[in-house]
Amino acid sequence: MFTKTAKPAGTDAAPKGLAAITEPIEELKLPVWFFGFEAVFACAYDLIKAYPVLLPVLGALVVANIAVSLTMMRKRLRLAKALWRGKETRKVAIGLLALRLGSHFVLNAVGVTVTSTAAHLVFGVVMAAITVGLLAFTQQTALRALENARAKAAQDALHLVPAAPLAAQDGPATA
Repeated sequence: MFTKTAKPAGTDAAPKGLAAITEPIEELKLPVWFFGFEAVFACAYDLIKAYPVLLPVLGALVVANIAVSLTMMRKRLRLAKALWRGKETRKVAIGLLALRLGSHFVLNAVGVTVTSTAAHLVFGVVMAAITVGLLAFTQQTALRALENARAKAAQDALHLVPAAPLAAQDGPATA
C-alpha cells in the first residue's frame, strides 16, 4: 500500500556532529571564568580533605554550574554533546581520573601519603591547573575541527554544483 521512495541523488540528510553546529566560532568559545568552575571541581576532593567545611560551598557551586550551563551556555551545549561523542574528550576525562587515582596509588606505593592541609592544597592546585590546561587544549582542538568540518562541507557543496551542459555538436566527433 505505502512504499518508501528513494531520496533524490542531490539531497542529503541533515548534518550531524560538528557539521550541524552553525553558530559563529567566537560565540562557541567558553569564557575563561567557566574554566574556573571546572578547576574548582577538579580539586574538590583535595579542598574537602583540606577544609571539610567547604562541602556546602562546593554543593552551591555545583548548582550554580548547572544553572549557568543550562542558561548562559545553552548554545554551547550542542558543541559539548558533539565533543562527548568524540573519543578524544573521553580520553581526557578518563586520563584525569586515572591521573587522580594513579598519583595517589603511586604515592602510597612509595610510602608517601597526602594527609596535610598544605599537601592537599598543592595537590588540588596541580590537578586544577592540569584540568584547565587540558580543557583549553580540548576546546581549541574542537573549534579547529569545527572550522575544518565547515570548510570541508563548503568545499563539498561547491563540487556538487552541476556543470553547464556541453553545446551540441553538428557532426560526429573526429579524433
